[in-house]
Order: sequence, then C-alpha cells, then structure tokens
Amino acid sequence: SLYVYLFELNLRNLLYVIYFSKQFSLSHLTIREAKHMRKIAIIGGTGIDNPDTLKGFEKKIIETPFGKALCNIGTMSGNQVVFVSRHGVDHSVPPHKVNYRANIWAMKSLGTEEIFATTAVGSLNPEMKAGHFVVCDNVLDFTKSRINTFYDSPERGVAHCDFTYPYCPTLREKVIKCLEKTDITFHKHGVYVCTEGPRFESAAEIKMFAMLGGDLVGMTNMPESILAREAEMCYTNCSIVTNMAAGISPTPLSHKEVCDAMALSIKNMEKLILSFIAYEEPTEAKYNCHHAMQEFGGFKL
Repeated sequence: SLYVYLFELNLRNLLYVIYFSKQFSLSHLTIREAKHMRKIAIIGGTGIDNPDTLKGFEKKIIETPFGKALCNIGTMSGNQVVFVSRHGVDHSVPPHKVNYRANIWAMKSLGTEEIFATTAVGSLNPEMKAGHFVVCDNVLDFTKSRINTFYDSPERGVAHCDFTYPYCPTLREKVIKCLEKTDITFHKHGVYVCTEGPRFESAAEIKMFAMLGGDLVGMTNMPESILAREAEMCYTNCSIVTNMAAGISPTPLSHKEVCDAMALSIKNMEKLILSFIAYEEPTEAKYNCHHAMQEFGGFKL
C-alpha cells in the first residue's frame, strides 16, 4: 500500500542519514585524533636531569631575541616533548641568572602548548613535609632584579596580563589526576613564595611569608610562570618539598641537603612526568591561557 511504501521509503532515508552521520563522525574523530598530538615542555629544576629519560632526544640550541636556550626535543607517548634544564648543564646557572625569557621564547617557537615545571622547595607549612609533592595554585612574588615581561619595548608596547590564577587550572587537574593514581603523598593546593636567591631566606622572612599565606618557598617560578602566560601557553608547577624552611628547620640550610632530598624523590617525579606526558583523558578547558593576550592583539614571536 501507499502507507507501507512511504514508511519503507522514510525508513530507508533514515538509515541513509544514520549511515552517513556515522561516517562523518568517524571521519571527524579520525581528524581530531590525528591532530591530538600534545605539545608539551618539561622544565626540570634541581635534580631533574636524568639522561636516561632523554634517550633518543635531539639536543638543540634555539636562538631567541634574548639569547640562546638549550632544549632536548623528542617524542614520548605520541606527543611532542621539549625538555629544558632550567639551571643549565650541571646546575651551572643560579636562579636569579636564569634566562627565563629565552627559555619561554624557545618553547613557544617549538609550538609548545603545555608546560609542566618542577621545583625543589622549602616548606613553611607543617603539613607539607620532605618528600611530599605540592600542586601549587597561587604565588607570591618576592623577586627583585629579574625582567618579568616580554612587553617592555616600543615594538610590543605595554600590556597588563591577568594573573589571577598563575597556574593553569586545566593542567593542574591533569597533574592531580596523575598523582591520584600513585602512592605519592601530595597536596592539591599550595601558595609558592618566590624569592630572589641565590641565598636561602632568613628566619624573619620565612615568618613573614607564612603570615602572608605562603606554604612553600623557592627561587624559580617567577618570572617563569608570568612569561608563559604572556606567551599564551598553559603552565603548571609541581613542587617537591626537600626541607623545612629557615627558622623552622632544626639545622642550617644547605644546597647538599636539597640535592640529597631530591635524590630520594626523583623516581617519583620521573613517574609523574611520564604519566603526565601519556595522559589521554579528556579535560575541560577551565582557563583561557592560549588567548591571555587577546586584548593586546595576541602574543607574536
């Protein structure tokens, strides 16, 4: 009958629609997957310089307007990975002399979208003990002599970048999810106090930082994190507590103490870095890091 014919015709048309919709979806999925290679940079701090991790990586010196940056470039878990040793070969560059602008510029020029920074820190918080990992969520900047912007020339002009959340919430979530799959003791929140260095802090300074809400003290997250934001890259930090800070620690502080403590935690950090690089679970973008400078025309190399 006519009704049966029309029903069969509509059913056939519906099946065609479903079929081609699936083909489009599969094609779209394939295109997405092909483009899903993450472009990650790992900034290694004190103690994070295991050559075994960099086997098969190509060492490159990247020329930037601010000087040269040494990068190791390779592929891990199907993702592009750039490894930068913050303090140079053999920890030869003190924190106040690190060429932060050259390092960040080099990572940007290599297409980096996500930066995972590691740091060794002292603790002001009695709950954050040696060996604990802390996924920082804010910062207090007490540096003094470092250039902390790309926007300080007539060519670029002046720009005022939002820095409400110094560490990308989306990347922080990835790191936290990776840590939750391990037996590493970690804290989901922490305020990082960045000091000038290279000296350690005085007991009075540590007391002041604690009163201001600081949990950890280190020497490298500023201006690194703000430069990454200006360059429109996602940036997060995971700190390893190596000692209690001055005036809290029962003994005088030493660099050897920091390195010895890092040596005990290095395997855990390597485990975390590899897990972060291999991370594939979908995450909702919670912060617009890649368009942080949109108001000023976007960041351009």
